[in-house]
Amino acid sequence: MDSTTPSSSWLYLLERFDVGVVHLDRELKVMGMNDFARRSLPVQEKLPFGKVVMSFHPEAAKAKVKFLLGQAECPVNNAPPMAMMINIPDRVLLIKVSKMGDAQGATVGYTLVFYDITEVVSQKVEGSVNLGAAEGGGRRQLRKIPTIKKNRVLLVDVPAVSFIRSEGHYTWVHTSQGSQFCNLNIGDLESRLDPQMFLRVHRSYIVNLSQVDEIVRDDGRMTLRMMGSTPVDIPVSRASAPHLMEQLGIGDAIAPRP
Repeated sequence: MDSTTPSSSWLYLLERFDVGVVHLDRELKVMGMNDFARRSLPVQEKLPFGKVVMSFHPEAAKAKVKFLLGQAECPVNNAPPMAMMINIPDRVLLIKVSKMGDAQGATVGYTLVFYDITEVVSQKVEGSVNLGAAEGGGRRQLRKIPTIKKNRVLLVDVPAVSFIRSEGHYTWVHTSQGSQFCNLNIGDLESRLDPQMFLRVHRSYIVNLSQVDEIVRDDGRMTLRMMGSTPVDIPVSRASAPHLMEQLGIGDAIAPRP
């Protein structure tokens, strides 16, 4: 099975989805939205109308919203619509922002369009009530990670992921086919991956335990060597080492000494 879903396949799925539309003025204040956006976003709770759109996003998402509005640079050139978490628990949105101009081309506002792709990229895990799940329901785990490569949005099959590396508010998802840029931060991914398969072993790294080839200990430091044609060593923090040993089922025989 390919590690990514072709764009043509999942774009066909998007054609069946409702589209959320939010209109912003030149100062980035919310001026209006369609019915689907009203149903999907916490409109009554946040009372966003007339407010700057960034004001009702969590701190971690503000930089992404600024980027989407063209006010910050992204590490990917000519990036297509990106997946990002906003102020909806346990949801994944694919968002695109277009600048609107008048007859002379001067900016008069912005239109934000989004798809809720949660059903495409995740599945509900029954019996869990944490990590943002609705009360009484199961939380969702990602089965595909939305990434960007060569101006396309690719959905990477989770089992194909070797490790994930954090870079600021963004991440790089590494598979045997290389690395791909992801708009979700490492905390978003950690909370939505199967904890029996994936473990955050360092503030900047999550590893797929099934793809760990070797544990290396050198001068009290521990690293994981991942499977693949090109060896990659992942640092393990001292705090993460005991849990790692437990997950691998080998106790603390080679855990770093205190």
